[in-house]
Parts: sequence; C-alpha cells; structure tokens
Amino acid sequence: MTGDAAFPIGFAILAYVTGQRLVELLLARRNTQRLIAEGAFEVASGHYGLIVLVHAAWLIALWLYAQGRPILVVPLVLFAIVQLARFWVLASIGRRWTTRIIVKPGETLVARGPYRWFAHPNYLVVVCEIFLLPAVFGLWEIAILFSLLNAGILMIRIPAEASALRRHRG
Repeated sequence: MTGDAAFPIGFAILAYVTGQRLVELLLARRNTQRLIAEGAFEVASGHYGLIVLVHAAWLIALWLYAQGRPILVVPLVLFAIVQLARFWVLASIGRRWTTRIIVKPGETLVARGPYRWFAHPNYLVVVCEIFLLPAVFGLWEIAILFSLLNAGILMIRIPAEASALRRHRG
C-alpha cells in the first residue's frame, strides 16, 4: 500500500495497539490489587520501571515514525496471528495475569492453553509484537532496537519470575 492509502490504516493499527495496552494496564492493576488482597505479594519490582519505559518509548517511536508509511502485508498478518496468541494467553491465565511479578503462596502454576508447552508464553508474544509491529511499517531499525532492549529486560525479568514462582508455588 502507498503512504497515502496507508495513513488511515496505520493510524488504526497504532490506535488499536495503544488502546489495547492501556486497557491491559487497567486489567493488570485490577488483578494485582485483587491478588494482593488475597495474600499475594510483589517480588523483584526494581526493573518494572524499565519495562514501562521501553514499552512506552516503543509506542512513541511508532507513533512518530510509522504515520504515512506503507503497510507490509506479511508482517501485518503475522502480527494479527500473534494478537490471537495474546488473547489465548490472557484467557488461559485469567485473573492471575498482571504486568508485575505477583506471587500467591501455595498457588499452582497455570497449565492450560499455551502454558502447557511454554513457561512464559506471554513474553514470547511480547517479543514477537515488539519486532513485528515496527516491521508492519518497514521500520526495521526500530524493530531491532526495541527487540534488543526488550531482550535485555527479559534477561532480568524471566529469571526473577521463575525464581519467585519456584520458591512460593504450591
């Protein structure tokens, strides 16, 4: 698609992802508050600000550079498939899903949906999204830069989460 024809589509894609992230932050906050009220607690919160910063900068970069760019169909289709995986992950983990590492002592790990095969399917989805959404607009530098930044954060996050879950699960 050409730049002129892509503008409304690109805007719609970015508005969808931005709205999705905002709704998910509200859902995560609600789930976190409920879990804490039930006796859960947060661990390893020191890196959370970095996660928020990287994700916000990723969205801002896309809003700044994607407008009016051609839409690449293959990355868009792949991104749409990843969105289906995102909904599957969220439906599978349900009320336990948060953006923080929240542990409820005695709880067993979720073992349905993609959690049957992957320890951290949500992170796999996010890795794909961070690369694919800029790729939809041909913004390969942004795709690579934010993929590397996200990988750095996940090198902190995943071991911290795995350790907390090992220590406190039922």
